[in-house]
Amino acid sequence: MSRKASTCPICGQPATGEARPFCGKACRDRDLLQWLGEGYSVPGAPAADEMSKSDDYGVDSTPT
Repeated sequence: MSRKASTCPICGQPATGEARPFCGKACRDRDLLQWLGEGYSVPGAPAADEMSKSDDYGVDSTPT
């Protein structure tokens, strides 16, 4: 069974074993920053906004 040579999805260079599927730490970190910065998205219906403003500031707050 032969392994297919894979390339980095960011820059197209050959992937290395340590950072697979990326070519190195720089491309791996760049991809992570895209996810954290909402540069990538998964299609779907918008989620309900559960963080709406209210007077309830937590469990320890006193009711008004």
